[in-house]
Amino acid sequence: MKNKPNVGGQAVIEGVMMRGPGKLAIAVRQPNGEILVDIRPTGTIADKYPLLKKPLLRGVVALCESLVYGMKALSFSAQASGEDEEKLDGKEMAMTIVFSVLLAVILFIVIPTWTMKFLHAWTENPIALNLSEGILRMAIFLAYIGGISMMEDIQRVFQYHGAEHKTIYTYEAGLPLEVANVRGFSTLHPRCGTNFLMIVMIISMFVFTFLGWPNLMLRIASRIVLMPVIAGVSYEIIRYAGKNIDKAWVKTAIWPGLCLQRLTTRQPDDAQIEVAIAALKAVLPEEKSSEELVNEDVRQVTGS
Repeated sequence: MKNKPNVGGQAVIEGVMMRGPGKLAIAVRQPNGEILVDIRPTGTIADKYPLLKKPLLRGVVALCESLVYGMKALSFSAQASGEDEEKLDGKEMAMTIVFSVLLAVILFIVIPTWTMKFLHAWTENPIALNLSEGILRMAIFLAYIGGISMMEDIQRVFQYHGAEHKTIYTYEAGLPLEVANVRGFSTLHPRCGTNFLMIVMIISMFVFTFLGWPNLMLRIASRIVLMPVIAGVSYEIIRYAGKNIDKAWVKTAIWPGLCLQRLTTRQPDDAQIEVAIAALKAVLPEEKSSEELVNEDVRQVTGS
């Protein structure tokens, strides 16, 4: 089907968040078994500042906005599913995001960079040191994903992650959004955030390898400063891959990320698929009737 609007999603606690043109929907399976769907309008700062829609910049904007929307969706789902009785206010949400970013910086930048002082006693080759740092960063990342994937609560989230991917595949294939149609699709999707993170890790390993070996603070600062650039490049790769998935070299490039998704997705049950379908249906534009389409064509021809 041509001109299908792009949709993306995220698994949340006992549910799925889907984001479509101008709105997002969070569908959550409540303790009583019913599906609660919360629909919210969305916007982007890039509409106010068109420069931010340029390649590389748009990736950084999309990442920041996805983080904010994702945290809000998680907060809502925790409350709706009965996991949390209190809803985070704006200040608490901001503090949670800042804490998450700081934790990521410490875990994936500070620790791998600082640890290389032990290897520095064996070699002073900056390429070898930086490459070793990148390998350690990747190992920490994979160990982190592998560790949380063994948690029972996280496994349910990963099932909803799989349901999200399957449902989007069904929509992209032009099939009716029904459980029977969704079941047959893969849980691995090329535009997944897991794919994005894997590409970020690989590109950062390549870029940081050639930055020399200044003191510890400069090394940490250089990696933090360059991370938005790497995120922007990674976004463009994911964007291109989503549109050119049939090309052999694209399949090869995203293969590591697809492999990682075997850890971050699980096969969902029908009840979880129903939740993902409810979220996706809520963000799709309403289909126009045949009469509306004919009238629209007439207006285009007459210029009215």
